[in-house]
Formats: sequence, structure tokens, C-alpha cells
Amino acid sequence: MKRLIKQLVPPLLIEWVRSIKNSQYGFKGDYPSWEAAESRCKGYADDTIFELVKSAALAVKSGECYGERDSITFQEPQYIWASLACLMHVAAREGQLRVLDFGGSLGSVYYMNRRFFNGLTVEWSIVEQPHFVDFGKAVLSDEVLSFFHDVDECLSVKSPNVLLLSSVIQYLPTPFSILEELLSKSVPFVLLDRTPLTKAERSILTVQRVNPVIYSADYPAWIIDEYQLLEIFSSYGYEMIEIFHSELDFSGDGFTFKGLFFQKVIQ
Repeated sequence: MKRLIKQLVPPLLIEWVRSIKNSQYGFKGDYPSWEAAESRCKGYADDTIFELVKSAALAVKSGECYGERDSITFQEPQYIWASLACLMHVAAREGQLRVLDFGGSLGSVYYMNRRFFNGLTVEWSIVEQPHFVDFGKAVLSDEVLSFFHDVDECLSVKSPNVLLLSSVIQYLPTPFSILEELLSKSVPFVLLDRTPLTKAERSILTVQRVNPVIYSADYPAWIIDEYQLLEIFSSYGYEMIEIFHSELDFSGDGFTFKGLFFQKVIQ
């Protein structure tokens, strides 16, 4: 899953915030259930955080800044090059880029990479929480960017050729069952990015505490079992094209933020 410092935050400061590991921030605990972890959290649905995300998106839309990520605004693009390469691979193979951005906030990834989409046929469809979708439909939708309340609504009018899961499945109560539901739609390519993975042979349920330099919040968050993740993709006929370390996120004891890029090879 998916906040604001309205003024430009220097990249070195963001690196510092992101790399804090031995403090009260980051992934904490090992909880027996989602409910147990959630009871210790303020959560992402908090109205204040939504207002911060909304303000950042409006700043991008108006041209006040180039892009935003987690509500932090940037005057210049902040690319995740490996992820962008995967998207451009899809565009090159398919002749156009039609993205289903599940949990895509208010278009952060689209806006951050839009310079590379000039001259391409692009459809960018976001599935999000209701208040994000309602705002996106009313204010941000255009000939490229559109918002939907659920995947089936999106698929009734769009035909995506890549499913984007950027920093999202770790924030779902049942990540594997939801992933299986998404993979059952047989989108030709899947880009899973900014996801904490472990080789501990089990997923670990934690609480992620956000440094208040960004905003004050915490959420239940999974550190995902990498082996089980790969087995699920394989069982739905997907072959991994590439795996890479996330440029944006820190790693810690027993886990690493990674990106994975898959292609559907068995129908």
C-alpha cells in the first residue's frame, strides 16, 4: 500500500529517514493476527493522511511540483529505474502500455514517470480505497488516468497488459489470497515492486511505524515469505523475468525490499 511535506525535502534527508533501522521506526514486532497488529496502529485510512496525500497530488496536478511519493513532493523526477525499465519493456513488447495500478494512491507512479510515456499509447487505471477513487474521479481523471473501486469494475472497461503492485501487498490483511485473485485475471505482465521479502520460510506480521518527519502513523505490515510468493506466481503460469533490489527502500535483519517482474507464459 501508499502523505506530505509540502516543501521540497532534499533527497539526502529522505535517504536518512529511509535508512533508519535501529530506532523506534520501521518494522516492529511479530504479531499472531492482523487484528492484534491493527490494535496497535492508527492506520492508512486516517483522514489527516488522506488530506496530505490529496494536497500533494493537487500540487503535482497544478504544476507546483513535478511528482510526489508518499505525499512527499519533488521538484524533479525521482525515478526507480529498474521498475521503469520493466514498464518500458511492456510498452516495447505490446506496442502500448495499459497499467492496472492496484493500490496506486492518486497516481504517484504515473506522474513520476510520465516523461517517458510521451509518444506512447498509455492507459493508467488505479484501483484504490473509496475516498481515493471518489477524489480521483472528480479531480484527477483524464484521457490517460482513471480510477476504479475494484478490479472487476476496471476490467469491465479496460484491458490492462501489466498489473502493477508497488508497495501494496504487504499492507493487505490476506496478501496471498488477494494476490491469487489478481493473478487469476491473467494480466500478461506483473510488476511487484517495493515489497519486503524474507527467506525465513514464513511471512512475518509486524507494525510499521513511520518516522514523523514524513507523517505520524503506523500500519500492520507483512514481511512476505519469498518462497511462497514465487510458488504462487508459478502456480498461475507466470515466469519471472527479473528480480532486483528496491532502490528506494531500506532492508533490515532478515528481510530485503525487492522488485519482481513476471510474464504470463501458461494460460
